[in-house]
Amino acid sequence: MDIPFLFDCLAQLPLIWDLEIHGNGNVTKMNTSTHSMGTTKIAYNRFLLLVAGLGGLLYGIDVGIISGVLPYLEDTFTLPDGTHLTAQQISFIVAAVYLGTVISTLFAGWLADKLGRRTMMTLSGVLFVVSVPMIAMAHAYWLLVLGRLLQGISVGAIGVSGPLYLAECLGASSRGKGTGIFQWMLVLGILLASLLGLFYSMHVDNVARLGDTTKLFAVKESAWRSVFWASLLPGLLFAVGTCLVAESPRWLFRRGNKNAAHAALLRSRDSEQAEKELQEMEETAAEERNKVSSTGEKTAESLLHRKYIVPFILACVILSCNQATGINSIIGYNATILIQAGLGDKVAHYGSVIFNLVNFLATPIAVFLVDRKGRKFLLSVGTAGIVISMACVGLLFLNTEKTRVDVREKLQAMVTTNQTLTLTFNQETATNLLPAQGLNPSTPFTMTMIYSYGDFSAATPAERSDALATTPIEIKRDDCIPGNKVIAFFRKGPFADLDAARSAPLRIDNAYIMPVPAERNGWLTAVAMYVYMAFFAIGPGVCVWLALSELMPTRIRSNGMSIALVINQIVSTTIAGIFLPTVGKYGYSTMFFFFGGCTVIYFITAAFFLPETRGKTLEEIEEYFEGEKK
Repeated sequence: MDIPFLFDCLAQLPLIWDLEIHGNGNVTKMNTSTHSMGTTKIAYNRFLLLVAGLGGLLYGIDVGIISGVLPYLEDTFTLPDGTHLTAQQISFIVAAVYLGTVISTLFAGWLADKLGRRTMMTLSGVLFVVSVPMIAMAHAYWLLVLGRLLQGISVGAIGVSGPLYLAECLGASSRGKGTGIFQWMLVLGILLASLLGLFYSMHVDNVARLGDTTKLFAVKESAWRSVFWASLLPGLLFAVGTCLVAESPRWLFRRGNKNAAHAALLRSRDSEQAEKELQEMEETAAEERNKVSSTGEKTAESLLHRKYIVPFILACVILSCNQATGINSIIGYNATILIQAGLGDKVAHYGSVIFNLVNFLATPIAVFLVDRKGRKFLLSVGTAGIVISMACVGLLFLNTEKTRVDVREKLQAMVTTNQTLTLTFNQETATNLLPAQGLNPSTPFTMTMIYSYGDFSAATPAERSDALATTPIEIKRDDCIPGNKVIAFFRKGPFADLDAARSAPLRIDNAYIMPVPAERNGWLTAVAMYVYMAFFAIGPGVCVWLALSELMPTRIRSNGMSIALVINQIVSTTIAGIFLPTVGKYGYSTMFFFFGGCTVIYFITAAFFLPETRGKTLEEIEEYFEGEKK
């Protein structure tokens, strides 16, 4: 997306608006030359990509915004009785987004069928815009929760309706690029949210050095409110932009509005291509209507038909494997992983920023290649690269984890009667905890504890004994167990007993101390993880949205996407639940080998079972799965 593109879109807005008002298929009413009509279509397609990209940007901002502002919100938000938010209230503010996302994911497909794809995107944008002042100006707890719930509903609906709309509106030659831009802007949203959080954290640190508590309080409060206000502009642009694009032609056609579908096609295609796709829609619809039963009577086609079941299963497998590459866990624990690999704390956190930057810079490569090389090619290359990089990271950790020692029994004995533990980890502590045999007191060590209260586990950040400013490790119940049953459900599923965990004793499951690996080992691990991120961005990062929207036939596309995304969230929740216990007991190497093994399944699915959909209309893809065209 080049800079002149924005000015081109703005210059063509009057023509775009005129087509919207008079878009009845009779384009000869416009007094323009063939060249200007071509320019108009190009501008419209670019404008459509911009609008869809803004949807991805909102999705990314909502995902990344809360981690940076949560500490300031917790410190400054005052309830009417003068108290601050409790841990349970904070956790519910976080959970509200997840709850909203699940609710909208479940029903967004059905609503997109009833109301229309464009209408769903517009409603999503309006909900996001309404939520911003609700949060940024909030002085009541319920407003914060409601605002975050609305944001979750908004981005959940965008995640379904955005790729769905792009798949049904863009031509076969640009469908991949459009979905790629959605993902690129999503990554940009996460990156911008993290950079905005970093900017305000630096500002807060500077004010904190002045020692003025009143000014520090004001700056912290201004920080979290300003971060939310910053998300208002892209929300407004998205909501307005969706009003200027046409409804999905395939949705219009299935609603019986053939003329409107034809007009929508003409906004982005030449007459020949529009006629061809309209004819394919008619043929597909006729085939569905003309199915006959064994008695010779017309009957509705069963959803158990091959052309529905096979693409639905493929989409679900691809989405499940996408999460099983470990992407969310690796992003979430990136800095901790690099510290354990041998990098210093400050360098590791900078390395985490580089990790997100690699994601952002590699995604345009996929956008460029997806309509040239194809989805099958990019998914095959991307998953192959992930397998190799995960194997390298796993081997690097396996080599260092051979030397670790579990000192959980000594730490369990240090647990207080109120079921907490406070420990300053330095060279002296490491020497006292480790067995004397073979110990080199001058060697720096790292320690990670995995602990639990009842069914819920947590981990301390990786601490180094040679850190210049050592902060005591504090283990408390509130840091481990969820504040409410909504978050408990997402973390451990429906069978975890939250009430029992609130009174369960502290159990130190593992406490591993090992010599800090050489810095060279840390950099090798970092490079391997950057390679992992690059291959993920080039392949699964972009192509997963295409697989979700392209594979499923029109009849089940919206509801099928909703179900597949729910399965995707279930897999993500499961992996998040097993990550810490697995790392604590078996080490990072086991987890990385697991991610690599799951990606082998992903590679086999992409290379041998996934058809190439590049350059094919949605109706041609549907015919492929029916077995009529090979």
